[in-house]
Amino acid sequence: MTNLLPQEKETDTNQSRSSTIKTPVDVAILTFNSERKLRECIDSVYRNIPVNNLIVVDGFSTDKTESIIGEYQKKYGNVIFVQEKGTRGSARQTAIGLVKTDWFVFVDSDVVLSNNWFAKAEKLVNSKVGGVWGIEIWSVLKNNKILSLFERVTLKIFEQRGGTHDLLVRTKTVKDINIPFELHTYEDGYIKDWIESKGYKVLGVYEPCCIHYRPETVWTMQKHIEFVVSDLKYAIHRPILLPSYGFYSVIVGFQIFSNNNGKQEKKRNNGQQVQ
Repeated sequence: MTNLLPQEKETDTNQSRSSTIKTPVDVAILTFNSERKLRECIDSVYRNIPVNNLIVVDGFSTDKTESIIGEYQKKYGNVIFVQEKGTRGSARQTAIGLVKTDWFVFVDSDVVLSNNWFAKAEKLVNSKVGGVWGIEIWSVLKNNKILSLFERVTLKIFEQRGGTHDLLVRTKTVKDINIPFELHTYEDGYIKDWIESKGYKVLGVYEPCCIHYRPETVWTMQKHIEFVVSDLKYAIHRPILLPSYGFYSVIVGFQIFSNNNGKQEKKRNNGQQVQ
């Protein structure tokens, strides 16, 4: 995994002044049929964050998600597990309501945090900072040249619409938030805007970061078109995002093409072996 992490980049000295965060902190994860990468995700949380409570808001998963969460409750004894039928917006609202610490961290269930994630994020906190988001790196991006451009584009997108893949949040900035129930997507942008409306900065940074293991279903043309339609609905109000989303589309298209070629090559090889 090390070769996927971006090189550390210089940060603004005014933003990087150290400020001690009272630890441990709560960590909130949303799940729904998340067994695929859940253990790796939670292992990276306990390895890199001083966890007070692990808050899991689950959408009534039908796979092994609940039993996996039970393993960590048995091991650590600090898991809060709740289930609800709703949207990502309502689930994040529920999670925020369960937070008891001055700071907390949102972590997506299909990401793995980089080493020393919390220690690096804490160094960026000062009295003007309400949140720190570590850049998400798609696990399929192993080409360093593409990765470097992807990082820059991804941070530009974050500046406009936010992100909660791995977001450290000053709790008091969102305790009175009321996330619209219908926001199943772009609830992350709503959270970022809310924090900034309180007069705080939300930093998007290269370090710390997380590796995002997007599901295989993402790398299909049907799902790609669904994402494009969804993104256009948002980007039409923020035209500055259109080139960035266009770049994402090129990456996804290339990955779909590569996957299809790989499958065809595998079929040919299997056919030759049968003969």
